[in-house]
This record gives sequence, structure tokens and C-alpha cells, in this order.
Amino acid sequence: MTTTRTPLINPILIAGCIILMTGFAIRASFGIFQIPIAEEFNWLRSEFSLAIAIQNLAWGIGQPLFAALAEKIGERKAIILGAATYALGLVFSAFSTTPLEHQFYEILVGFGIAGTGFGVILAVVGRAASDENRSLSLGIATAAGSAGQIVGPPFANLLLQYMNWSSVFLVFAGIIMAVLVVLPMMRAQPAPAGSAGLDESMGEVLKKAFFDPTYIMIFLGFFSCGFQLGFVTAHFPAFIAEACAAIPTNSVLRSMGVSTTTALGALSIALIGITNIAGSIGAGALGAKYSKKYLLSLIYVGRTIACILFIMFPMTPTTVILFSLVMGGLWLATVPPTSGLVGQIYGLKYMGTLYGIVFFSHQLGSFLGVWMGGELYDQFGTYDIVWWVGIGVGAFSAIIHLPVKEQPYESRFAT
Repeated sequence: MTTTRTPLINPILIAGCIILMTGFAIRASFGIFQIPIAEEFNWLRSEFSLAIAIQNLAWGIGQPLFAALAEKIGERKAIILGAATYALGLVFSAFSTTPLEHQFYEILVGFGIAGTGFGVILAVVGRAASDENRSLSLGIATAAGSAGQIVGPPFANLLLQYMNWSSVFLVFAGIIMAVLVVLPMMRAQPAPAGSAGLDESMGEVLKKAFFDPTYIMIFLGFFSCGFQLGFVTAHFPAFIAEACAAIPTNSVLRSMGVSTTTALGALSIALIGITNIAGSIGAGALGAKYSKKYLLSLIYVGRTIACILFIMFPMTPTTVILFSLVMGGLWLATVPPTSGLVGQIYGLKYMGTLYGIVFFSHQLGSFLGVWMGGELYDQFGTYDIVWWVGIGVGAFSAIIHLPVKEQPYESRFAT
């Protein structure tokens, strides 16, 4: 057990939050470019959707790779490489004029997100926290990604009023490189004494996890989280712009400057981010006191019910706002208990790599959610089928977490 009580708020947590917030602000904005890019080049909706889907898949593939790299060469070097790759992908994307170019360069963006994302940051934040603060620290770091989601889409929408989409990509490239000024605060942290897996090699820990049904269930359960988040992030703004009823005259939204359904789409992503801050921190706090697997099941049940109610009623500005607030509270609330379970069961030394592999399932779901959204929209002119698929996989995740064994792996075999 950790013998030194580390303060909840420490330099590593602060630096990690800033990096996550910046990276997620840019990443959450890609749905805003769905219509401008498609209109400029006369692309099908599925072509830009595939670019975002590839970005999500590359993110998932890159997550365990960057986490393992961080455990070998250090977190700071891995983050520098991630930020540089992120910026390079954005610059190349800004000058791409064909779907194939855009789709190819999104591989770089996806790997860049991985290098500045949860797998690397949560591992070092988790190791820097005391046992009693670890779950809440993971929740706070996760909430930082949501804070980026609050400012990212509206900021992108604002920039699009003054410059074209390619110039916005260049601005974003500069911003992600600028975040490296906080990197000196991100000091390397060893795994706490007594941490499970401390004296084992990465190969030994991975072998145990891969043959453990609990790890497989956590891996499969995270799929629906990615499917739902990927679909909503990429397609929800365009869905609202095209299908939502007009903003009423003299409404509160119009007084806030939200006079079009396009602006409402950007606001919806920001609202998801706002309530997700509370949801992520709340999930982190609850995960420290209650069963993480049951908490995850409840979150997936809540998402499933919210999606069913949303698509069964006519879409109005009111239903969009309500859905965004509810979905936001459950958005990244899955991350603290999922990452916490991985560290709790298999130890903290290789938590980044093990969580990164689980996160690949999340991003595989994101890839399918984004791609299916565009492909089925082009075929049927509606997103309804994808909504129902998301509901089905959400119910699956609610069920599959129930048999998970939460106790540390080694203690299951103690005599």
C-alpha cells in the first residue's frame, strides 16, 4: 500500500488535465467540419465519416502502443511524440483535397490523440495518486477531457465564421504543440510499493490478462461506449442541423445567440461536455466507495434508456438540450471505473498498456459508430438504424460487466 499520502491536486494531475483538455477540445470538434468539408468538395457524407472513423481506429491502435512506449522511454517523451504527430496530421489534413488523402492523414491525427490521451495520462496520474485519492484523480483527469469538449466545438464554429476549415486545422496544430509548455510538470512516477504486478514483466502481466475472462469482459464491455460516443461526436451536430425543429422566436436559445440548428448542434456537444465534468468526477468518487462493475452497468443502462426516449419522440430544441444534458452526465463516466478496474485487478505498473488495449475495443466501437453513421445515412437518408444498433450494444455492455471479478488477480488464487 502507498505509505505517503499525496495531495489530491498535484502538478502531475494539473499538467495531465491541461494536456487532455487541449487534445480533446480539438478531437471533439471534428463533427463541426462534417458539413463544410462535404459541401466544399461535394463529398458523400460517408467519405468524411470514414476519415473520422479511421481517426478513431488509429487512436485505438495507437493507445496501447504509446502507453507501452511511455513505460519504456518515459511519459514526457511519449507525449512530445504524440503532440508532434497530432500537429503533423492536422497540417496535412488542412491541405488534403480528396477523400483518400483526408482519410490517410487522419491516421496521424488518431495516433497523435493516442499519444496525448487517456492511456498515457491516466497511467501517470494513477501512479502519482495515493490509494484513497486514485479513483477521484482518474475522474478529475477524465473530466478535463470533457472541459475540452465544452470549448472545442463552439471555438471551432466561431473560427469558421472568420476563416475556412483548412485554416482552422492549422490553428489547432499550433495549439496542440503549445500545450507542451506544461510538460515539465509531468514527472515520471514509479508504481507504488506493494502494487500488483510490480515484480513481473509486461509479457507475464499481459499473458495473465489475456487468459482472464474478467479482462475479456471489460474489453468487450467498453466497445459500446466507443460506438455511442463516436457516433454522437461525429454525426450529432449534422443530425440536429438537418432534423431538428427550428429554434422558436423569442426563445432562451435565441437570446443566447443560438438562432440556427447548426449552432444548436455545436451547443449540444458543449453541453455534453459540461455535464460530463460532473459525471466523470462523480463516477470517480463513487468508484472509490462502491462496486465499479455495478456502477458501469448502471451507466450503460442509463445511456440505453436515454437513447430510446430521444429517438422515440420528435426532435425539438428542448429534446436536444435534455438529451445532451443526460447523455453528458453518462458520457465519459465509464472511464474512471474502467481504468480503475484495470489498475485494481492487474496492478499499476503496466496499467497504461493494459488500459490501452481495453481502449482499443472502445475505439473499434468508435470506428464502427462513425462509419456506420455515414454509410447508412447515405443509403437510407436517416440515422435511425445506427441509433438502434447503439441501443443494442449499450444493453449488451450493461449485462456483460455483471460477472466481472473485481478483486486483485493474485488474490483469487491465494490459498
